[in-house]
Amino acid sequence: MQRIVSAATVTTTGMLCKTFLNLGLASVTVNGLPTLMNALNDKERALGRGVVTVSNHISTLDDPLTWGVLPARTYWNTRMTRWSLGAADIIFTNPVFAAFFRNGQVLKTVRGDGIYQPALDSAIEKLQRGQWVHLFGEGKVCQSDTYVYENGKVKIPRFKWGIGRILMETTRPPVIIPMWLTGFDKLMPEGRKAPWKFLPRVGTQLSVTFGEPIPPEDIRVALAPGVRHGEGDVRSWVTDTGVVPSQGMQARDGGAEEESRRIRSAVTAVVQRRVEALGSVVQARLARGA
Repeated sequence: MQRIVSAATVTTTGMLCKTFLNLGLASVTVNGLPTLMNALNDKERALGRGVVTVSNHISTLDDPLTWGVLPARTYWNTRMTRWSLGAADIIFTNPVFAAFFRNGQVLKTVRGDGIYQPALDSAIEKLQRGQWVHLFGEGKVCQSDTYVYENGKVKIPRFKWGIGRILMETTRPPVIIPMWLTGFDKLMPEGRKAPWKFLPRVGTQLSVTFGEPIPPEDIRVALAPGVRHGEGDVRSWVTDTGVVPSQGMQARDGGAEEESRRIRSAVTAVVQRRVEALGSVVQARLARGA
């Protein structure tokens, strides 16, 4: 019964989002979608290679509205639908909302409970089974007008280290796809008075861009012994056998807490750089009006 309800929730939500994006109230530009679809259709998923997408987070509409750009056929298969992490104090605020989001493949995350909490354990478990997990790097909404630009490159708030833990503790390195979202914070901006605050702003330009998967070598090089990155020297991400060493149990047993912190920090920083690099390209293109 639970699976039926979850499938119905996923299908209905996906179709509603797709319908909204196709109404013509906003223009939507999608780049790189085949990259994600190739990853989702990869036979390696059946062997336990998960898919991770990581994006900036500019509005509460980002999820689920972003996924309205996917082919309609994906909404009929929960395995082709992302799992995501959702803040307990924002979307799990009453039994009705909790049931809806839980059935919509959202994992309840408690702010301030750190990286060793059930939601992250569940995200790792999903990836172990070849599922798709989406992560918002900042862990909160950071609207685009708060972004900082350095030498033409966009900089966003530091990504949460939970990303590093999730990636480090999956048995098989997942496919990691950076994403960049624009315009969703302008669709229903904060500060408008009723009834306008409940209505989308017509003509808003939205874009969803999927970058190329992050090569495992990028992370291996960044974490190679003797290479200083971020807070210190860390060891390689993947062993010669292709298996990711589990850091979580060592950290909680006190055997390698400091090294685990450095590893998580470095892995997270690699992912953030790739997301920011993609964002810089997208923002430059938008500035040129392309």
